[in-house]
Amino acid sequence: MKQVNVGILGCGTVGTGVAKILMDNKDIISSRVGAVINLKYVADIDTETDRGITFDDGVFISDANKVIDDPEVHIIIEMIGGESIAKEFILKAINNGKHIVTANKALLAGSGNQLLSAASEKGCDIFFEASVGGGMPVIKTLRESLACNKIQAVTGILNGTCNYILSKITTDGNSFEDALAKAQAKGFAEADPTLDVEGFDTAHKLSILSALAYGMEINFKDIYVEGITKIAPMDFEFARQFGYSIKLLAISKDNGNGIEARVHPTMIPHGNILSNVTGSLNAVTVTGDGVGDIFISGHGAGMMPTASAVVGDVVDIARNILSGTTGRVPLFSYQKENIKKVPVLSINEISTNYYLRFSALDQPGVLSKISGLLGDNGISIKSVHQKDRKTMGSVPIIMLTHSAKEADMKAALSDITSLDVVSEDPVIIRIEDEEE
Repeated sequence: MKQVNVGILGCGTVGTGVAKILMDNKDIISSRVGAVINLKYVADIDTETDRGITFDDGVFISDANKVIDDPEVHIIIEMIGGESIAKEFILKAINNGKHIVTANKALLAGSGNQLLSAASEKGCDIFFEASVGGGMPVIKTLRESLACNKIQAVTGILNGTCNYILSKITTDGNSFEDALAKAQAKGFAEADPTLDVEGFDTAHKLSILSALAYGMEINFKDIYVEGITKIAPMDFEFARQFGYSIKLLAISKDNGNGIEARVHPTMIPHGNILSNVTGSLNAVTVTGDGVGDIFISGHGAGMMPTASAVVGDVVDIARNILSGTTGRVPLFSYQKENIKKVPVLSINEISTNYYLRFSALDQPGVLSKISGLLGDNGISIKSVHQKDRKTMGSVPIIMLTHSAKEADMKAALSDITSLDVVSEDPVIIRIEDEEE
């Protein structure tokens, strides 16, 4: 039986999981591929820490360049992470004619266009299923299963840390700080959770999905990003009363004039299937003109789900090697010459419905002043809810609006914030529902 040699760069949590699957499931993988997938090297600067795996002599080494330069290695699995040394190693490996598998969404978001171009020029495959959604096959679905569809929208919960935190606030009434501490205690959140809770990890993933969906270059820098740190428990309670859940959503839509691509806390109706995705799970809905709406959910992180997606990519590349082909499936779904620079619309051009919460002084005429300024900026109020006094002299006023343009909303909020009767900055949460 033929042999395909593989080298792993980086043996952290996911890298260890990849090695474990390749070793433990070697026979079943070979029976499906028609070749032996041989783990020839695992390279990591730390070769002393016990990973719970026993490698054959000469497999576990500290020199990544030995792996990249070995002419017998066919596939390089990059598990280092980050955007510097990982990029250097991948480009060198491509130059040496190696095929690449990576889960590095930050690198793909920042340098994916360059890496894909380099791989195309050298006739190498670069697969990255695990970069979005961990074990969920969302990239394969977009790239292969929906190849005949015009993709109209991709909406997803793409960060398990944020979804866990928001779920704890929703169900237990925790503060953000308490929910974050629980997430860290369970290993769902890093010691520094900034990339997760401020939305950047989700935006990295959305930039990849949008490129696959719409035949566009990766355009991470133009995605609007807003995190979850400013939402209070009372907002979750109000959302529940109005029939909504609050999720950190990645939203992209092809509206004909450009692509909406935004990440922010969003209220969605309880009837929306994403509303019921709780804990650390991830989920994506994809809308195509032929298939309609499809839904994919699963574990978006963790050693084994992510490793499963990585090894799935290895299997796909090994099959290509055996058939003597590369690029059978376009790396970014569209043929290279058909990938365009499609504009990402500014958040100011987007129209949506809004939830607004004002802390206002308990005085006559306050409500009319706020609603008047909204009306002056062309914003139509759907409903108003004035709750019991929160602090001495201050009451929360809740408003739900009809669809309004973001630029108009910002102008109205600027005017309202300047009022003496408004005691705090307003809370604004966008709403995604069926209203046009």
